[in-house]
Amino acid sequence: MFSLTRYTTPCPEPVNGQILQMVVDNLTDISSVALPPSNLLYNIYQYAIGFEVHLYLEALGGAKGIAVELVVATDTQDPEQVIGFVLYLPVKDDPEACGIAFMAVQAGKRRQGVARAMLKDVLARYPHAELACAVEKVPAFEAMGFQVRGARGTQVLMNTRDYATNGLMGVLDVASIYSSLEMRQIHTYLLQKHGKRAMVDAEKQRDRHLDQLTHKAQRFIQNL
Repeated sequence: MFSLTRYTTPCPEPVNGQILQMVVDNLTDISSVALPPSNLLYNIYQYAIGFEVHLYLEALGGAKGIAVELVVATDTQDPEQVIGFVLYLPVKDDPEACGIAFMAVQAGKRRQGVARAMLKDVLARYPHAELACAVEKVPAFEAMGFQVRGARGTQVLMNTRDYATNGLMGVLDVASIYSSLEMRQIHTYLLQKHGKRAMVDAEKQRDRHLDQLTHKAQRFIQNL
């Protein structure tokens, strides 16, 4: 069993830490890049997506000028253990709408209704919700009330309604993460460890992977 807690202000540091660990552990599921761990660039994206979620957690309570909310699932037997989370962005000028930014459930706690319960909690306040997911996850989200709206990059865009909100959703500018000193240090370390040729190959593998995912999402939409 599990319990749900909603946060609209910064949550306790132990909760933050477990959420960020879950992001790192589930990068392939969470990120639209969806790199496999075998790719040498995996650690770079682990840091980048983890830091992005960290910034959104810091933005809870409006500290960064955008609206951010969070639903956290914890183990009833061990209330200190986070087993899932949904981070979402309420839409300005549309009190019924939000965008689902990040969601994850611990591997050992899946297929127990955790994701469904967290989304149900979100939809109780924001019935007009939008998210993007991998093609493989479309049936699961359809079962939770979402419908396909189109393709966005490597993912399928889904909404609880057959139209997008007209309101504005505040998002953080995270482009600077990829040019940060920390990212350059990680890249330098990987370069020294694996060599230039291996890193170039990893970049080519990533690009092919992204192209394949993009075509897959587009074909899925075309075949509906």
